[in-house]
Amino acid sequence: MPKEFSRIDRIADQIQRELAQMIQRDIKDPRLGMVSINAVKVSRDMGYADIYVSLLSTEDLTEDSAEVQDSLMVLRKSAGFLRGQIGRAMKLRMVPHLRFHFDTLPGRSRHMDSLIDEAVGRQAPVDRSDDPESEV
Repeated sequence: MPKEFSRIDRIADQIQRELAQMIQRDIKDPRLGMVSINAVKVSRDMGYADIYVSLLSTEDLTEDSAEVQDSLMVLRKSAGFLRGQIGRAMKLRMVPHLRFHFDTLPGRSRHMDSLIDEAVGRQAPVDRSDDPESEV
């Protein structure tokens, strides 16, 4: 029997969808780059929602990059507006406070991928059609 999603998980998913649309549509600040919302984690008491964002950029960004700091500042300053919009869109009685964080996972995964490529090299996949044991 599949496990049911809890109410908190459903609310987090809905907040992620709503925020993605609102940030793209309603925030017109030029300092805000192309933002992707990777995850939303809502606390059990619905007091806070931690939103993990990444920026679409050609270079590898860290939390200390000026572009990241500017984008996080814009998102943090607009958190009250976004919270009100979420409350109206989702019709929640209690809307969690929004806390924005930079998600470092995409940068780390690209780094790990480059390390694996460096260690293994760019080899073609092994062709198992000639292997007699593969016919068993």
